[in-house]
Amino acid sequence: MNDGGVIELRTAIEPYISLSEEEWMLLSSRLEVKSLQKGSLLLHEGEVCRFLAFLRSGTVVYYYLNDRGEEVTTDFAFENQFVTDNRSRLSNSPSHLNIKAIEPVDLILLHEPDLNELYRLLPKMERVGRILIEQAYVRLVQLSLDLQILSAEERYLKLTREYPQALQRLPLYHIATYLGVAPKSLSRIRGKLS
Repeated sequence: MNDGGVIELRTAIEPYISLSEEEWMLLSSRLEVKSLQKGSLLLHEGEVCRFLAFLRSGTVVYYYLNDRGEEVTTDFAFENQFVTDNRSRLSNSPSHLNIKAIEPVDLILLHEPDLNELYRLLPKMERVGRILIEQAYVRLVQLSLDLQILSAEERYLKLTREYPQALQRLPLYHIATYLGVAPKSLSRIRGKLS
């Protein structure tokens, strides 16, 4: 893989660990660059997630289909964020989610067997894995608490503070289901606040 693909990933990892050039070359040799068109799925519900991806550009949403066949957004990711289904990947069980590109996406993939091999060959990489799992756990718990504690309007305001790009880059339907409200309710909230 050329250095251009690794620069963003290296920048994302360096706050946690320092790798020599030789170690970076070993890591780079295990990476796959992948592009997805808008609307393409990175992960299908029912598949076992066998990757950790770094989003170089674009936006993805995590969603499931409810009993009416409607997409319910559970999370999203923008560039310079990691993308995976930790529950599926770590338990080696089928995913309950889809991960879809809602913009053209460029990713760096690290497949599960390569990730495990890197953990063995570069023990420092286990620190990165642990930190990513901890961050994902904290985010998941916070989302759950927000849905239980905050009003829909408060959840919307928090989203605008923490992820202002979400309002420009996520379709309103995805924002509404992520916030746990109907699209009409989101429109009322937005109208009230503007």
